[in-house]
Amino acid sequence: MTVALFPRLAAALAACDITEKLTLTQALAADWRAGNLDWQDTSPVELICGRPPKPELVPPKQVTQRSAHTAEGRAGLLHAITHIEFTAINLALDHAARFRGMPEAYYGDWIGVATEEAGHFMLLRQRLQALGHDYGDFPAHGGLWAMAERTADDPLIRMALIPRLLEARGLDATPPIQRRLEAAGDVESARVLDIILRDEIGHVGLGDRWFRTLCGQRGCAPESTYRELLTRFKAPWPQAPMNEVARLAAGFTAAELAALKKKM
Repeated sequence: MTVALFPRLAAALAACDITEKLTLTQALAADWRAGNLDWQDTSPVELICGRPPKPELVPPKQVTQRSAHTAEGRAGLLHAITHIEFTAINLALDHAARFRGMPEAYYGDWIGVATEEAGHFMLLRQRLQALGHDYGDFPAHGGLWAMAERTADDPLIRMALIPRLLEARGLDATPPIQRRLEAAGDVESARVLDIILRDEIGHVGLGDRWFRTLCGQRGCAPESTYRELLTRFKAPWPQAPMNEVARLAAGFTAAELAALKKKM
C-alpha cells in the first residue's frame, strides 16, 4: 500500500530537531526505494523550512573568515561547510516537495540527494566534534536558503540558481579549502571533503540535467538562459578560479565556461 509522497517530504522539511530531520529523510528515502510513496498524489501541503535554534544566522559579511592553522579556526571553517550541508538537506527536500507535475525520476533524484546531504552533514559534524565543537557553535548565514525563497515559483529558475550556480561554487571552493586543511595537518577533514566533492559533482549534474530538460521543454537555449537569469536575479557570477574539471563533469560545456570567464 502506498502513501502520499508530498506530506512526507513536507514533514522532513519542517523538522527543526536535527536528529528528527535526519531520521525522517532517511526513512523517506527507504520508502521511496521500496515503492511505497505515491508521487502523483495531489494533496496540498504547507512547506515550512525547519532548522534548529542554533546556529545564529547573520549577514554573510558578518561570518568571520577563520585560519585553518588553529583548532578553533579549523572548527569554524568546518562549521561553515557543515551549515551548507545541513541547508542542502532542506534544499533537496524542497526541490522535491515544491514542484508538482515533474517526472517520477525528478523526485527520486532529489530524495537521493537529500540522503547524501544528510550523510555529508553527519561526516562533517563528526569532524567538528573531534575538534571539540558541534553544529551551532558558530554563527552562519542563510544565503543559500534566501535564494531558494527567491526561486520558489519555477523549477527551471530553481535548478539554474541553486544547483547550477550556488552549489557549483562549492566545486570551485573545495580544493583550496582542502589545501588549507592539509597544510595545517588536518588530513582527515580534507579526505572527508573528497567524499563531498565527488558527490556534489553529481548533485550539480542533476541540477544541470533538469535545467536543460526544462529549457528543452520551453524551447529556450540553456546556456544563454542561464546567463540571463544570473543578470535578472542579480545573482553572483562564478568567481575565478573555477574548478573546470569538476564543472565539466557536472555538465557545463567548455564553451559555457569560456563565456562565464568573460564576465569575471
